[in-house]
Amino acid sequence: MSGITDPIADYLARLRNAQMARKVYVDVPASKLKRAITQILVDKGYVQRYLDIDDGKQGLLRIYLKYDRNGNPAIRELQRVSKPGRRQYVGADELPRVRNGLGIAIISTSQGVMTDKEARKLHIGGEVLAYVF
Repeated sequence: MSGITDPIADYLARLRNAQMARKVYVDVPASKLKRAITQILVDKGYVQRYLDIDDGKQGLLRIYLKYDRNGNPAIRELQRVSKPGRRQYVGADELPRVRNGLGIAIISTSQGVMTDKEARKLHIGGEVLAYVF
C-alpha cells in the first residue's frame, strides 16, 4: 500500500503544477488543515475561491487559481518548510518574515492555522508549514 507521507507537500505540489500548466482550477483531497491553508490563500488574494465537493469519501477541494492580466500566476513560489522527517517549530519571538513582509508564512498554532502576521499579533508560535510569495 502506497500512501502519501506528506499530504501538505502533495497539496503544494498540485497547486504549483496546476499554475505552471495554466489550469483554471485544481482538485485536491480535502482535510481540515488543507481547508484552513486554502482559506488563508483566498483571504490573502493568492487564489480566487474554493469549493467543497462531496465525492462519497473524504471529499475534494476545488481551488480556482488566480492569474494577472499577462497570465502570470498570483503565487510566484510555494515552499514547504516543516517536513515529517524534520519539523520546524518557532517561538513567538522567532516568527519568520517572508521576503521582508511581501510574502506570508503559514503557521500551525494552538489557536489554529494562521499567517505569520496574525501569529505575531497574538504573540504565539507554532509549526511553520509553508512560505508563500
